[in-house]
Amino acid sequence: AAETSTSAAAGSGGGSWVESYTGMSTDNIKGLVLALSSSVFIGTSFIVKKKGLRKAGASGVRAGVGGYSYLYEPLWWAGMITMIVGEVANFAAYAFAPAILVTPLGALSIIISAVLADIMLKEKLHIFGILGCVLCVVGSTTIVLHAPQEREIESVAEVWDLATEPAFIFYAIIVLAATFVLIFRYIPQYGQTHIMVYIGVCSLVGSLSVMSVKALGIALKLTFSGINQLIYPQTWLFAIIVVACILTQMNYLNKALDTFNTAVVSPIYYTMFTSLTILASVIMFKDWDRQNPTQIVTEMCGFVTILSGTFLLHKTKDMASHRLCLSGFRNMVMKTATRLKEFLLDPLLKASL
Repeated sequence: AAETSTSAAAGSGGGSWVESYTGMSTDNIKGLVLALSSSVFIGTSFIVKKKGLRKAGASGVRAGVGGYSYLYEPLWWAGMITMIVGEVANFAAYAFAPAILVTPLGALSIIISAVLADIMLKEKLHIFGILGCVLCVVGSTTIVLHAPQEREIESVAEVWDLATEPAFIFYAIIVLAATFVLIFRYIPQYGQTHIMVYIGVCSLVGSLSVMSVKALGIALKLTFSGINQLIYPQTWLFAIIVVACILTQMNYLNKALDTFNTAVVSPIYYTMFTSLTILASVIMFKDWDRQNPTQIVTEMCGFVTILSGTFLLHKTKDMASHRLCLSGFRNMVMKTATRLKEFLLDPLLKASL
């Protein structure tokens, strides 16, 4: 009897472990599929649009010098339509899955564009670029396997209640205050010299836009399922916030891209935007309340792995050869080691003497 009860307990414990670590709700699976589809469409759109720009530039004035001949190029419009489809899929993904699952998967679009650029545009993907892709895939898989289940929400009024809780209101006030300080105090003085000013505005506002997008997506999902949410003023208020936040993001992101190197802007923006979005989701939707510490730490490790892969992809994408790639990587390691020696080892040695 004792053996039977022990085996039953072990079976029960095993079942709960499996459910905790590998079970995904139907909504999470839908959100995952939509997020992956979004990455495929958006990653592909970059390549299709670039081929369209090249084709248009060969017969007219290039976009880089102020030309608009690409507007008459069907291939460019095909890329634009592909990007719109990807953004719609991304919007829908937030209605089904938590932001901590959907947002980091945006890094997969970088992999898609890097691989397709190697195949279609002959832009060589070097060994460290391949390693970056592998790191992004490993990190994304880790997050998917340990992501929290989507919170059950029955009306947009419930989302509004979550958004008006003291913790999230405090976060929103800090974000808005920091945004206004950056826009009116620091951008006029440092916008052209400090990359973090523009990216800071985009990332701060972006975290609020994702929460509003998720709220609006939930409202539309419930409406399409037969529970009309368009009669609630909160739905329209969330829609207004979405438009205002996205316009602000686009404005300052375009300024950042126009002022600084894209290879620098993209990884820093991805890091800040994703980090703040996860923080906002944890505060508003309390994602981590439904998880144990092991799952949370594993998710953070997966996120750091994605960040490492993203930085590696952007750091090595312009290297001309395998030898140059190795040389650049070696120089980066040597500089890091030198700085560690200057700031850590030298002071310790002086103190000991």
